[in-house]
Amino acid sequence: MEIVIGKFLTIFKEISAIPRCSKHEEAICKWLCDWAEEHKFACKQDKAGNIVITVPATPGYEDSPIVVLQGHTDMVCEKLPESDHDFATDAIRPIRQGDWLVADKTTLGADNGVAIALALMLVEEQKPHPQLELLFTVDEETGLTGANQLGKDFLQGKILLNLDSEGEGKFTIGCAGGKHTIIHLPLEYDLAAESSNFLKLKVHGLLGGHSGVDINKNHGSALKLLARSLYLLKEEFSFNIADILGGTAHNAISRDAECTICIYPDDQAAIEEFVETIKLAFRHEYTGIEPGLEITIEPEDSIKDILTEESTLQVINLLMALPHGVSAMTLSIPDLVETSCNLAKVEIESDSLRVLISIRSSVSSRLEGLCGRIISIGDLAGAEVEESDGYPAWEPDTNSDLLKLCTSCYQKLFGIEPDVLIIHAGLECGLIGEKYPDMEMISFRPTIQNAHSPRERLNLPSFQRTWEFLAILLEEMR
Repeated sequence: MEIVIGKFLTIFKEISAIPRCSKHEEAICKWLCDWAEEHKFACKQDKAGNIVITVPATPGYEDSPIVVLQGHTDMVCEKLPESDHDFATDAIRPIRQGDWLVADKTTLGADNGVAIALALMLVEEQKPHPQLELLFTVDEETGLTGANQLGKDFLQGKILLNLDSEGEGKFTIGCAGGKHTIIHLPLEYDLAAESSNFLKLKVHGLLGGHSGVDINKNHGSALKLLARSLYLLKEEFSFNIADILGGTAHNAISRDAECTICIYPDDQAAIEEFVETIKLAFRHEYTGIEPGLEITIEPEDSIKDILTEESTLQVINLLMALPHGVSAMTLSIPDLVETSCNLAKVEIESDSLRVLISIRSSVSSRLEGLCGRIISIGDLAGAEVEESDGYPAWEPDTNSDLLKLCTSCYQKLFGIEPDVLIIHAGLECGLIGEKYPDMEMISFRPTIQNAHSPRERLNLPSFQRTWEFLAILLEEMR
């Protein structure tokens, strides 16, 4: 096992040294094109930045169907508050801890660096395979942008192996669709009185997680808890919001959020005591779920401009009213989320509050219904609401020949039957299948836990097994 793991760690360290946050993947794309040139493989890149590298079939596989190995080049860039890591310039530092690979206070980027590593290793090790198209899409994490812009003549393959799904031993054959809404709430300002005090209210220490596959785990949303804290405080004290910020990405459940408030000096001690009671109440609610939950309030530097009383109430009421979490479960499949939304990110931009919400569903009418609810809330608050175009669900095919072959290979190799899943997350397969309707598709990858958070970790034995399975699967495609 150590030979394969050692080779993986070598190539993954190279990948990790290249900054590749979403929308900033130029360097990793160049690295992939250089790799193709070094190995004398044809490589092309479209206007969006997507890359396809064509690898000729090994001897005896010239007449086999072309297979697409697909992953994405970007990663979710999250870090712990105490980390000074600069994702624009610094290398991710993978750390081996026994059977697991983690990073130093940041996301690891195994989602989806493992896809790049698996594809390149398979070619470099000269495993038997049909002609391959190594498809690496861009900007997957912020809305499947690369796959959405993929041309209908970019690929020749009829079989697609997406390397970006659930853990090892799990084959995904369908996923939810989704879209984003962005709310812009106009704000009005007053000047703060010279006698005012300023406090920063912070909700932090939450687990966070992936806004699709983790949405039913009841992890706390820092933004929702911040909204509730402000609502409770407003019932007891007079204050104005000076600034508010929380969340990082549409597909990450918020772990941290903060709000600076302007108060009467005489209320400071009572507010600090009241916040302690709020913290204890929330900790009780999340007993056994959020062991690191913290709510703190501390003095903050003075800010000249503060929101008016009316704007302060509008912000609090809007954030309280907006939904977050599971909206509906799939009736025909136990424990599968059908529809959900993630209150993802809140910030003040110029003279408006910007709120980003991600909505997912495997039922298009439910998706539109939840979007309509959010738009209605925005309208009632006096805000403007934008909708993204979204991405389609991937409809499952339980009778696929590819699924049968994958299941057979896995059973022969490991002696157990794999799980076949439909997941509540957005995969590029839905968009690719829309452009290539005759393409058979399946999705799998090694076991990655806590994706989209600094607790992300990759199970190395599962990488070994996934590597062995992929090699055998391609060998069987003669």
